[in-house]
Amino acid sequence: MARRVEFVDTSILCNLLEVPGKCQDRDEVMEQLRRKRAARDCDLLLPVTAVIETGNHIAQLSDGYLRRTSAEKFAEVLRMVVAGRAPWALNEVEWNADHLNALVNGGSSGMSLVEHAVNGVGCGDLNILVERDRYLARTSGVEATVWTLDGGLAAHT
Repeated sequence: MARRVEFVDTSILCNLLEVPGKCQDRDEVMEQLRRKRAARDCDLLLPVTAVIETGNHIAQLSDGYLRRTSAEKFAEVLRMVVAGRAPWALNEVEWNADHLNALVNGGSSGMSLVEHAVNGVGCGDLNILVERDRYLARTSGVEATVWTLDGGLAAHT
């Protein structure tokens, strides 16, 4: 049986961090995380895209106090990732011409970046799929999906 890996989407990370306005499913996500950790049947990877998008959501909070407390919590989680104490590891991706070309071509989704944009799938969601594709290309014996609450992204995982 192949080892399972799940890429953590921004929708999940925002719920886990309780980013105001982006955490309406927090209880459900926390329970899913507890089950995943207890089952020990998959590894969780944090894509670069989720880090950037989550940071942007936090920076756009209108309340300065909430922006600061959310940013501090986010920074602590990122420190935990670096120290190997988080429930997931960072997906180390090389941002280069190959990556950008894969993004423009839509990775393995069968649709280009333009077609995804026309259908309402954002570049961040598409980049998570490309990160997954590139991970699979450099790793053998692995099945990789995306843990997400986003229906548009889930349709392509």
